[in-house]
Amino acid sequence: MSETTRREFVGNTLGAAAAASLGRWVLAQTRPSPAGIPTRPLGKTGEKVSILCLGGWHIGAVKDPQETIRIMHAAMDQGITFFDNAWDYHDGWSEEIMGRALAMDTRRQKVFLMTKNCERDYQGSMRNLEESLRRLQTDYLDLWQFHEMVYDNDPDWVFEKRGIKAAIEAQKAGKVRYIGFTGHKDPRIHLKMLGKPFAWDAAQMPINVMDFHYRSFQNEVVPVCLEKGVGVLGMKSLGGGYPKGRIPDTTGVSAQECLRYALGLPVSSLVVGITSMKDLEQDLEIARNFESMEATEQKRLLARVKNMATDGRHELFKSSKNFDGPHHRRQHGFATD
Repeated sequence: MSETTRREFVGNTLGAAAAASLGRWVLAQTRPSPAGIPTRPLGKTGEKVSILCLGGWHIGAVKDPQETIRIMHAAMDQGITFFDNAWDYHDGWSEEIMGRALAMDTRRQKVFLMTKNCERDYQGSMRNLEESLRRLQTDYLDLWQFHEMVYDNDPDWVFEKRGIKAAIEAQKAGKVRYIGFTGHKDPRIHLKMLGKPFAWDAAQMPINVMDFHYRSFQNEVVPVCLEKGVGVLGMKSLGGGYPKGRIPDTTGVSAQECLRYALGLPVSSLVVGITSMKDLEQDLEIARNFESMEATEQKRLLARVKNMATDGRHELFKSSKNFDGPHHRRQHGFATD
């Protein structure tokens, strides 16, 4: 082995060992809360967030507005105090209805509220921010994330078009507390964002049992986040799709197995799609009684799905435009139908 190769091997080995140690630390910080849903630290922010995060897209898909609000209030009362949203979800309706729910009985103060900026430029980002604040009926966001880093040039655009300048100004003005980014397409794009000259607070990415074997965020991106103190937010733990999720629908792996697997990784929180009180109760049950899978159980599960995971058939959001939002397709000149 040459000296250069040896140094690379030693560096990679030490890096992997450090990432594993940091991952164990995150899991060890899982703490019970008075409502029964455990919390974990959000990276280096010092914040503690519930290990489940109520997904904004799914809550906006509930047909009855009163039922939507009832679900959100029940989630808060039962300890899911991290709420997700985005400027473009259901053309703003998700933020509108969440804003109504949070405006009741001073509930805004009881949640860690995240929404996402769909623009890359300065003016568009500022416009997104003001519209999101108005819809959500709040004067600040706990976490504001650049949404859908899914095209290779998105990270460059955020900096070249000065979207990041808007985020920094918003933070200094007290309208945004923490800044992050999201994406579902390729670990390399996340790594490009993490390599930019900015100290991100959070990064959202697909985390599921299939991901281990295919364009893996958990293997390639999570260790870098842990090293940099960036809070990891998982999503698509059921493989995406609506209403149940592609993985439970088509593979024989249960939703409970999917959630236990994802929560057993060093994620700060896992964004889950809840469209009914039944969904909420099922997710609450898993979170309240959460125990990480033993290493042998995890290995068996990974071996069980390997042949159907390695070609990406259950994670088409990584290899196609099927899950790319229409707003972002238009940004890049792609058709939306």
